[in-house]
Amino acid sequence: MHPLNKYISKQLSEKLKARKVVVWYDPRREFAPFVAELRGGARTTDEAVPVTVSDISARLTEYDGSMFELRTVVEPFVCADAPTECMIVYLPGCERDRQGSVLMELEKAGDCYEPQLKRLARNVLRQRYTDGVIDEMLAPEQVSYEDLARASSDSSSTEPPSVLRSIFHSASGNEGIIAAWLASDERDAEIEAKEAIRELVKLVRSKLGLELSEVAPLAKLRSITLRYVLGAEFRSVLVGVIPSSVQAIPAPKSRDEETSIKELAHVLRARYSEVYPQIADRVEAELGLHEEQATFAGLGSTDTFRFAERVLLAQCGELVAAKKFDEALEIIGGLEHSFWLERDVGRKAQWEACRLMAELGILGVAVHAAIGKASGDANTWISAYAAKDGWFRLDQAQRRLEAWVANLDDEPEERPLGVVRGIYEDACRAMAEGFTRALVAAKWTVSSSLHQTKIYSGIVSEQPKPVAYFFVDAMRFEMGVELAERLPQVVEVSVRPAVCVLPSITPIGMAALQPGASSSFSVVEQAGALGVRIDDAFLPDLAARKKFASSRIPKLADVALDELLSLQPSRLVKRIDGAQVVIVRSQEIDHAGERGFTFQARQVMDTVIDNLARAVRKLATAGIENCVLTADHGHLFFPSDRDESMRLDPPGGDEVDLHRRCWIGRGGATPTGCVRVTASALGYDSDLDFVFPASNAVFKAGGDLAFHHGGPSLQEMVIPVVTVRMKTSAPKRSTSEPVTATGLPDAVTNRIFSVVIQLDGKNLSLFSTELLVRPMLISAGKQVGGVGMAIDGDFDRTTGCVKLQAGKQVTVAFLLSDESVPSLRIVIQDPTTDAELYRSPIDIPVRLGV
Repeated sequence: MHPLNKYISKQLSEKLKARKVVVWYDPRREFAPFVAELRGGARTTDEAVPVTVSDISARLTEYDGSMFELRTVVEPFVCADAPTECMIVYLPGCERDRQGSVLMELEKAGDCYEPQLKRLARNVLRQRYTDGVIDEMLAPEQVSYEDLARASSDSSSTEPPSVLRSIFHSASGNEGIIAAWLASDERDAEIEAKEAIRELVKLVRSKLGLELSEVAPLAKLRSITLRYVLGAEFRSVLVGVIPSSVQAIPAPKSRDEETSIKELAHVLRARYSEVYPQIADRVEAELGLHEEQATFAGLGSTDTFRFAERVLLAQCGELVAAKKFDEALEIIGGLEHSFWLERDVGRKAQWEACRLMAELGILGVAVHAAIGKASGDANTWISAYAAKDGWFRLDQAQRRLEAWVANLDDEPEERPLGVVRGIYEDACRAMAEGFTRALVAAKWTVSSSLHQTKIYSGIVSEQPKPVAYFFVDAMRFEMGVELAERLPQVVEVSVRPAVCVLPSITPIGMAALQPGASSSFSVVEQAGALGVRIDDAFLPDLAARKKFASSRIPKLADVALDELLSLQPSRLVKRIDGAQVVIVRSQEIDHAGERGFTFQARQVMDTVIDNLARAVRKLATAGIENCVLTADHGHLFFPSDRDESMRLDPPGGDEVDLHRRCWIGRGGATPTGCVRVTASALGYDSDLDFVFPASNAVFKAGGDLAFHHGGPSLQEMVIPVVTVRMKTSAPKRSTSEPVTATGLPDAVTNRIFSVVIQLDGKNLSLFSTELLVRPMLISAGKQVGGVGMAIDGDFDRTTGCVKLQAGKQVTVAFLLSDESVPSLRIVIQDPTTDAELYRSPIDIPVRLGV
């Protein structure tokens, strides 16, 4: 049988398989020749005759003037609850009566079939012809089943087979042929030689509705068609004013043409992504769109032209500046898989910055509103700050934004960034003022909260030994929460808030973490130096604190975080051998902030969290299962110096020590906007006074004007206590390397760079099709960067993990946080087990600015 018969038979057999009974209406008697072919000749009886449809045996009954007679013939075959035979009820010359059909029960029990001959024939003819030729074949009103059967046949067609299909033999479908021609001129000579221009013109007219000249050069036809396609797609997303150059392009005349245009543009980007940017840039220049950017106030999400992405980003910035954060996020969500952003990590990084700005703005407004309604004592404020969905999330959002912006080659637009920074600062000011008032009202007591001086006696000393005790200088509560989330899933981990001692400065806070601090702790002056007295010991500096700890803790090891991370596993085991308590000190955050390295501090904060998690895992491999991580104090951090109005004159008097956020001494005046508290009111056996700014203002003193601590704000005083229990295990290295990485740079020349990673399905277990991985940048044992974004992959910004699916490539954008490293390697781990799944074969040199 010919292809048309086979195609209709297949459609009919599928319906019979599904419903057993098919009621077939054919008002124009178009399918009568097919039914004759089915029965094998002319109709000779009114009874149901056996027929074969593809591989299905069935009975055929036909209408011949009486619906009741037809139903009588059919009923014996369908009266059972579950008919055993398939039945075709064919009604030539009949329109279906949807309200009162005599065959209503059959139609509802089976399948009602109302095909159109030309529509079915088009699907068959596409195997040999393009749509332009098919349009001409189907144009005559009286074209018959026999005509179409001959046209579908390999040997008896009146039309020659499609020349375009033979030229573009690898293209799929009509859009595929047009796209292949538009993307390249390499087949133009063949099109001309085989006289296929007329067929090409017909195809373009049929699919797109564009009239082209059959005598014009192919290069000109291509240029006209590209302007028409890209211009029409671009116009479809515009609202309001449309540029005159786009208005001059003919608009599609039907919805089908508009759909075909969009599908064709998508095919161009999907299959010819290497050349599409040049094509789009050329059409954009021809239309002069880059000169009319300011007119696109109603621009929606579009992949058509490169410049539109920049216009949209500017619009998002304006929305953020206008505090319309939800609207900005809606646009950003629409650009999640933008053609242009997937090919330009730098541009995608700018969009990520805009998203972070909008998220910070939303949180800032919500937290400020909650602060305005807050009441209760200091414990209530601490609970609101440290709750699961507490105010600390605002600090987390701010840190993520500032860390991201610090790594961009080009900083985002100043106005929206300034707006959200202002919102954050206003919320911090309100938070500091409210909490300080609550502290004063409570006479500086917070009895319901864990006190910093009790961390060692209440938590560390109760841990099974050996235990690692981390002193992380200036780690805010929100950073501790994120640290817990970045640890392997098999870890037992808890995070609770503690309240640090005042003033919240390093010599005092670090001393509060010492053994014995819970029973004897005073901030005192001795020989002109400020320090802490525990029992009879005076602790003014690190050397004194280390000596004190050694005298109180038998079998103590003391190691810096940098040293721990750089030690080989065997040397680490030897370094801590026999120790019951291992103190790990991290000063990276405070070191960068206190020395005025604002830019570096923003970069360091994320890196420290990753390296603390890395240190916990490394200690587990060395036999240390239990860890407690905490801080001497938190910090306030703003991206720029305090305004002059936020800088206060210090009290004067007998000054013992002065920091940006606290004055320690005797006498003097209490400046406006400050609070004074005596040492005895804080429980210290001392005659000192402490003066703190009541908001987030600072004293005119030495130190950084952007990063500071010492005062009584929640960010400075609420510190995390992270308790971890990890099973000890030897370091693992996957032998099969189920993850591969391609596109590795010869050298890292930008802080943000991309690599393509992929899960190799061959090396997975039988039932695994996806895997969660943690890609990172490693140098000399330390983590110096991680993933900031992922394209075509599920990325968790909190944990830095990416979900991979077997065989699917994911482009990850790495963020280098430490510019000082000479080289690095890309390492990919399993976050559940820490097994190493991939390591780049050689060191990649870092040459920023090259």
